[in-house]
Amino acid sequence: MRISLSPLTASLCASVLLLLLLAPASEGCGPGRGYGKRRLPKKLIPLAYKQFSPNVAEKTLGASGRPEGKITRNSERFKELTPNYNTDIIFKDEEDTGADRLMTQRCKDKLNSLAISVMNMWPGVKLRVTEGWDEDGHHSEDSLHYEGRAVDITTSDRDRNKYAMLARLAVEAGFDWVYYESKAHIHCSVKSEHSVAAKTGGCFSGDAQVILEGGGTKSMRYLQPGDRVLASSMSDGSASPVYSPVVSFLDRQPNATKIFYIIGTDAGLNITLTAAHLIFAADCAGGVNGSGSEKDPLQTTLGVPRPSREAGLRTVFASEVRPGECVLTSRGDAKSHAKLSLVTFVKEQRDTGLYAPLTQHGSIVVNGVLASCYAAVDSHRLSHWALAPLRLLYSVMGPSQAQSNGMHWYPRLLQRLGKTLLDAGRFHPWGIEQ
Repeated sequence: MRISLSPLTASLCASVLLLLLLAPASEGCGPGRGYGKRRLPKKLIPLAYKQFSPNVAEKTLGASGRPEGKITRNSERFKELTPNYNTDIIFKDEEDTGADRLMTQRCKDKLNSLAISVMNMWPGVKLRVTEGWDEDGHHSEDSLHYEGRAVDITTSDRDRNKYAMLARLAVEAGFDWVYYESKAHIHCSVKSEHSVAAKTGGCFSGDAQVILEGGGTKSMRYLQPGDRVLASSMSDGSASPVYSPVVSFLDRQPNATKIFYIIGTDAGLNITLTAAHLIFAADCAGGVNGSGSEKDPLQTTLGVPRPSREAGLRTVFASEVRPGECVLTSRGDAKSHAKLSLVTFVKEQRDTGLYAPLTQHGSIVVNGVLASCYAAVDSHRLSHWALAPLRLLYSVMGPSQAQSNGMHWYPRLLQRLGKTLLDAGRFHPWGIEQ
């Protein structure tokens, strides 16, 4: 049988195979013992006055991203800010309210990292923050200072000759945008916590439940490679029920705390997943009433082909699902029918534990809702092709039992490759792993 591939898919698959061949050698290219030479220390080049890094506007996808609105002391989002009491950082706090110490966790992490770099670069000198979270309206209307996502910094000795290098150190510390804004300070900002949640790829929470072959359920945090779970073949436009083996985890971070989207249905089944995870959805207009009963042409069961391009299943990012759409739900096993259930609400919740199992069929039923195993890229089919070599590897060698916590090396390489081969519009709007 001859299989016809699109040029994009063929190119991606060929590149993936090349990565598989090169990966073992590349693992030895880092510092210390391994294949190849030891890397030389990186030469730090100071930023020029009025230069910003990366070389794009601050509030664009490639930098710190769009504003999400002001945070006030009385707003629900105020709990997103955390105080920074690092004694290696001097906070100007001219308002005497502690506002300059308040920031998002990501901003705090980058600032603390920069503080160490400053002391290493100039012994006896500390990092100084002149402006952090602003509640007094001293900045432009959409400033990230109002969200605790931006800081203005100097050195404690206020030596302006150091500021160009301070800007470079801020870039190296991981700030998402750094601007040598004035002779008096450096401006730094970070992506929102929502954006960072998306950049982890796509994961389920640790409390999420899967249906095991032979009956019973298991929490995601206890799921192991080799477990057979309820999934779908998703072949030829249909959703055929199948028990599929878990071959590995694309990401597993038991102690990570992120923002999840909870998608609730009128069937009483609610799935929890991160913003960039793919889920199967359908247009319910005229197809499902408020009680969840099905009408033509949207009536469907697992194993029945989708009725049309407009009415059929499609994959969307979890953050794009809206009430009034439908998702596939199932309370039973591989012999039970699934139905289109109406999405009644979508809300956010912070939770601990990130788990992204990869099944042989590329899908999985979680909390009774059918979802893809993939994330970040807007196509389940393209992702399934790209992960084919990894699934093939584990089908030959057996499920991966030795994977450590963190993102699997294979999807991390795919993300880097995808940024070269694919249009930026194919990725989740909040970006992917850097």
